[in-house]
Amino acid sequence: MPSTEVILTEHVPGLGAEADLVKVRRGFARNFLLPRGKAHEVTPAAMRQLDHLKKKRAEREARELNDAEEVARRINKSRLIFTLETGEAGKAFGSITAQDIMNRLKNEIGVEVDRHKIDIEHPIKNTGDHEVAIELHHDVIAQLNFVVKSSETAKQADAGGAEGEHPEKKRSFFRRKKES
Repeated sequence: MPSTEVILTEHVPGLGAEADLVKVRRGFARNFLLPRGKAHEVTPAAMRQLDHLKKKRAEREARELNDAEEVARRINKSRLIFTLETGEAGKAFGSITAQDIMNRLKNEIGVEVDRHKIDIEHPIKNTGDHEVAIELHHDVIAQLNFVVKSSETAKQADAGGAEGEHPEKKRSFFRRKKES
C-alpha cells in the first residue's frame, strides 16, 4: 500500500500528537487529515514550521498539566457521602458506579471528569470508607475518598427525630367521605 508522511497540527487519537511526523496511507491523508486541517504535507516550508508547532504543543501540555494538578488538589481535599439502598440484612440492592461518582464530582465540586478515567477495581456494594483513583493526566492521579452509608441508617436517624409525631391517615383522592 502506498503511504506518505505528514506533520500533524493537532492531536489525532491512535495516530499521534501535535507536531509529530507520522507515516500514513495516502488515502487517509488525502481524504481525512488534509481537508480537515489536522495535518500538513511534508515540505521544506512545513519542516521550518515544525519548531513553532513543537512550542505550541509544549505550552498546551504544560497548561493541561497545571490544570490537572489543580483539579487533583480539589478532589483530594473533598470528602463525599453516598447513600446506598440496603435491605434489612444489610445487603445492598445496587452499587456506586463511576457514573455516580462523575455526577457527584460535577455537582458538588464543579469538576468534570470522564467516567472512564475513574478506576473502580470492583463494584462498591458495602458501606464504609472507600478510596478511588482518578487519572486526570498521564502524570497526575487523584485519590478520591468517600463514605458510603446505608439508607436504613439515614431513615432511622430521621425517624428518631420525629418519634412523638403521629402521621395523619391519608385518604384517597377519589373516595368520598362517608356520611354519618
